[in-house]
Amino acid sequence: MGVLRTGLQLTKTIRNVGRLKEIVSVFMRNGFDSLVLRTAVSKIPGINLPEKKQGVVLIEDHIHRAEGDEFYQDLGRRLRSCFEELGPAFIKFGQLLSSREDIFPAEFIEEMKILRDKVKPVPFAEIEGVLNESLGKKWQDVFSEIQKEAIGTASIGVVFKAKLHSGEDVVVKVKRPGIEKDIKTDLSIVIFLASQLEKASSDIRYLGISRVLKDFSLSLQNELNFNIEAMSCERFAINIEKYDTEKIFHIPKIFRQHCSTDVLVMEFLPGFPFSDSEKVNTKIQDIQHKIENSVGIIIKTFLLDGFFHADLHGGNFFYLPDGKIGLIDYGLMGTLSKKSRLSFVAILYALISNDFENLVYEFLDVAEFDAIPDVEVLIKDVRDSLSPFIGLTVQQTDFTLVLKTLSDTLRTHRIYLPRDWFIVFRALMTLDGVGKSLDMDIDLFNLFTKDIGDIVKNNFKKEELLEDAAWSARDIISSSRVVPRHLRWFLKEWSKNGYAFEIIHKGHEKQLSALSASLIFLGNSILSGIVFISGVFLIRNEQITSLSSIPTVSWLFWGIAVVIILNSWRIVRKN
Repeated sequence: MGVLRTGLQLTKTIRNVGRLKEIVSVFMRNGFDSLVLRTAVSKIPGINLPEKKQGVVLIEDHIHRAEGDEFYQDLGRRLRSCFEELGPAFIKFGQLLSSREDIFPAEFIEEMKILRDKVKPVPFAEIEGVLNESLGKKWQDVFSEIQKEAIGTASIGVVFKAKLHSGEDVVVKVKRPGIEKDIKTDLSIVIFLASQLEKASSDIRYLGISRVLKDFSLSLQNELNFNIEAMSCERFAINIEKYDTEKIFHIPKIFRQHCSTDVLVMEFLPGFPFSDSEKVNTKIQDIQHKIENSVGIIIKTFLLDGFFHADLHGGNFFYLPDGKIGLIDYGLMGTLSKKSRLSFVAILYALISNDFENLVYEFLDVAEFDAIPDVEVLIKDVRDSLSPFIGLTVQQTDFTLVLKTLSDTLRTHRIYLPRDWFIVFRALMTLDGVGKSLDMDIDLFNLFTKDIGDIVKNNFKKEELLEDAAWSARDIISSSRVVPRHLRWFLKEWSKNGYAFEIIHKGHEKQLSALSASLIFLGNSILSGIVFISGVFLIRNEQITSLSSIPTVSWLFWGIAVVIILNSWRIVRKN
């Protein structure tokens, strides 16, 4: 199967043999010679591997000489050099690697962070054709003017300031010419190369680059479509408005009539970013006051909506002339399902209460791992790593330091957070960093504690209970339809092959009795589910504020449902 999979990857990669040769040459010049030679790359027709560059120490030779984390720093430096030479797609990938502190060592991360400022600008003349094609007309028909010097440059898009004929100042984000094709080509090659390098080196395999590539592929699908960013901005604006009673935030308006997959047009926000420390100091007191009130609003988007801004660094916060806070860049958004939000609350509560055992179990419920870890050892390691924070008040606890310490401990056990979960923690650490840059100690733990009650209360609303009950009923009904049908097919096939005769003569009566008990349990489970749902429907209050507000008759129905299940379980255990 492995040979077949490699063959399929080779077939896809051969189509890009010219680019593959260029990429391989760059990697070999940076000391990855022996690793490349041990991969399937050397077997691709048309690939003439270049000779090793004199004076370059092979990464494999360095592995045996490296001490401590020196190897990861050197590996990061070599990869960074490759990415810088290979262009936007690889720089984008390196930027993603720089954000995964939960997977990679700090020395490797520091090298990847250098790539954040390595994107080359694109002259307006080169992207003018993309803009005209997207608008379906010449840009002069939509904009009265466009400043030709870019005000922002990223690996996928370039941002210009412009003015509409209607008079509004806007920013125009235009996709780099050919970037989508280039990224897809390079992505297919880098996925293939990563899989080959991981087969050739256990040290590189330990880094888990293939794991990040899966996330990279998913995030690129969204980032390459500017319509998604436009919709995210509008959705976030609606959510913020629900909680922003003091009108602290200003979310830029989207001009949807001019947006497409390749072009984004949104309101220009005057003012200065929080990353401009010199200007921030002139308004520091007002900004600190606004931040104190606004962070709680952002926290609600995490816990109550499950849809949040995932790139909350100082460059995306703007202090506007009217004193409001502007928030830009909706290319990276995070989502948390209702179940994930409840798990998130449980993790926070376990952290605050120093309940390390439940903290580990909650993380194992949501985390990814190659092999089931030794839970007792993991609990001990988590307790030891977080012990310096025991006894501190919520106000004394450094939120970012706690999360980084916990993340490092999990990584040593080869336990990784799914992309959605890591985005949550990274966004919160970045937000905490904004506060520190403003000489503020944002008490994130305390802010979360205030909203934990709301999210628990929301999950006991009648509508929520009915929805959960309806889905449970659907699962039960679906199972009641499918199981008998599959059982009938199974018995028919069993009888057709003469197995029924074998059962009679080989003393399988005990197994048949267990099967009968299982069918009884299934039937009683359906009945129990119906009784339980009936109890839910008897609730008349719009919201359950305490257990005492639940009607007695509902408790009676739920008690009957429990008795039915327990009785069924007794029958199963007996058999």
